Amino acid sequence: MSASSGLWAEARALRLLQRRGWTLLEQRWSCRYGEIDLLLIKPNAMAHRLLAVEVKGRRRCGPDGWGLAAFDARKRQRLALALNSWMSFNPHHALSQLEVVLALVPLPPSRRAVRWLKVPDLGSTDW
Repeated sequence: MSASSGLWAEARALRLLQRRGWTLLEQRWSCRYGEIDLLLIKPNAMAHRLLAVEVKGRRRCGPDGWGLAAFDARKRQRLALALNSWMSFNPHHALSQLEVVLALVPLPPSRRAVRWLKVPDLGSTDW
């Protein structure tokens, strides 16, 4: 997948989330551990909700199932470390509810819907 395809996939996922009331905090935030593709916030009466999104764009559903296989244990661990790092730089979000999702984005010419998969546990998230 080319860099422009990846940017297109991120933009599509971001537009869909913004239509649902999410506000972008960070896009392609990186540190020595890895990168967070999208990090969004949605205000809530009790606590703000944070949404970290790992975006995988594919032209067709191949052996990796639109990019699902590319989100392996190593990638999940790197994302967990990057999220821990981001939280250390943004302690004012410590009480926010964090949810992590994988967005599987079919690239043009496909018109299939984006698949959103909740990531249940990243392991070492100690915030």
